[in-house]
Amino acid sequence: MQTKNNSIHLYLRILSYTVLAFTLAFLLNNLLTVWAEWPGVKKIFSHYDLFGYKQKSLEPSDVNYGLMQIGLYLICIALLISYVFKTYSQSLEQDSEILSKFSAYIVRSSFWAVFLVGIADFIISFMVVERLWETIFSPEVKAFMVKAPERITFIHFPIILVSFIIGYFTKSVGFIWLAVLVVLSEFVIVLSRFIFSYEQAFQGDLVRFWYAALYLFASAYALIHEGHVRVDVLYSNFSERKKAWTNFIGSALLGIPLCLIVIFLGLNGKASIINGPVVAFEVTQQGSNGLYLLYLMAVYLAIFAITMLLQFTSFFMSSGYKILNSKDN
Repeated sequence: MQTKNNSIHLYLRILSYTVLAFTLAFLLNNLLTVWAEWPGVKKIFSHYDLFGYKQKSLEPSDVNYGLMQIGLYLICIALLISYVFKTYSQSLEQDSEILSKFSAYIVRSSFWAVFLVGIADFIISFMVVERLWETIFSPEVKAFMVKAPERITFIHFPIILVSFIIGYFTKSVGFIWLAVLVVLSEFVIVLSRFIFSYEQAFQGDLVRFWYAALYLFASAYALIHEGHVRVDVLYSNFSERKKAWTNFIGSALLGIPLCLIVIFLGLNGKASIINGPVVAFEVTQQGSNGLYLLYLMAVYLAIFAITMLLQFTSFFMSSGYKILNSKDN
């Protein structure tokens, strides 16, 4: 029985890490396809008339790039499977903890990103709207700041990079503070509107920006800490083994597939629901009077799906561990 459990334990680890490896390769290939103009796997299938794709010939250089992208899937899967065998004695519970910590790190870093980018963009938009840039800086600097690609590339992206560094060294997520900031920013809008008769588009944009982040990022954070409300009449009365089976099956059939659908459909080509706004550096309809953060709201959806995928995979592994080590075995 112990030998059988060890085999199942190994298979579950391989299965879990293979799903994550495939997703990682897809995300890397998405960057290469969208930003580096590589052809992508679909065009390679079309070139060789495979899997029902209509045949369309590619240049030899594009064929080489496309084959490298296919090879990326094989490399990622091979690396993670080799990791499984190198850590053969590592339990599913330990794997689950690693994935939960990594998911928490992404959520932490994303919190700092939305907080710092929101503050920075708010200050810039305020200075542009109130013409403070013209007083302090040259007209060329103002012209630079009102262009979305320049502001996003040279202001937002460096701040996001710094945020992931901060997230590595800090362990507090800070979602409580983000909720407080949402309330305070809305309170400031009410005061400025009814007392000082002052309201600008960037004020409302900041509230929506932070609230969207709070809702999507906190979902994964709450899942990590079992903070979601369970609406059930059966689960609470289950034994620990039945609860483990429920989480195991639910993660495998509902949670993980849903996250994969969001990732694969949301990042399916340049015009997809996530890639499209990012590639276009999409901003609000108010233009320079608003915040240049609409593209980041599309990225929120990807971060939400990735962190939830990590956590559902963590649930899958920890539940598998509990099933294999329950007294009934």
